Amino acid sequence: MAYVPAGSKKRGKQSEKVIKPLKTIPENPYYIIVDKSDYELKVFDEEGWYATYPIVFGSKDLSDKMKEGDKRTPNGSFKVVLKKIHPKWGPELLLDYPNAESVQRFKERKANGILPKNARIGDGIAIHATRPEEEWTIDNFYNWTDGCVSVKYTEMKDLFSYIPVGTKVTIQP
Repeated sequence: MAYVPAGSKKRGKQSEKVIKPLKTIPENPYYIIVDKSDYELKVFDEEGWYATYPIVFGSKDLSDKMKEGDKRTPNGSFKVVLKKIHPKWGPELLLDYPNAESVQRFKERKANGILPKNARIGDGIAIHATRPEEEWTIDNFYNWTDGCVSVKYTEMKDLFSYIPVGTKVTIQP
């Protein structure tokens, strides 16, 4: 890389510009698998299993989310699109639901008459904490959300601290 000191006055030659290398963004080593049947959220990195957190959902019916308001957690491949602190339950990782995969399944279900024509897909699915005083919901497998994945408040603070936006999340039955 060429460098021309400031104030250098070379005549007859074009001064060479300093080309700064692009900042490299470190690759995200993490991905998450939510296993609904085991009530576990597992984090993996480039070396394999990294951590496991107990979780709960919205409904005792652990099948795929069908429509807005059914309190089910969607199955599929998602990614974290936003990290924020929710006023009620603190740390939250918002997922990209609905994405193209979930929209396609939703449209097929409507076309096949499985869902009413006026059904809506819903949105706002996240991985978030319990309220600080309600960690017992996880210990007792008490499903309480509107379709989100809920982690104990103290453990969600840990998860939130190292999972970046863009992390892939697979939710499986």
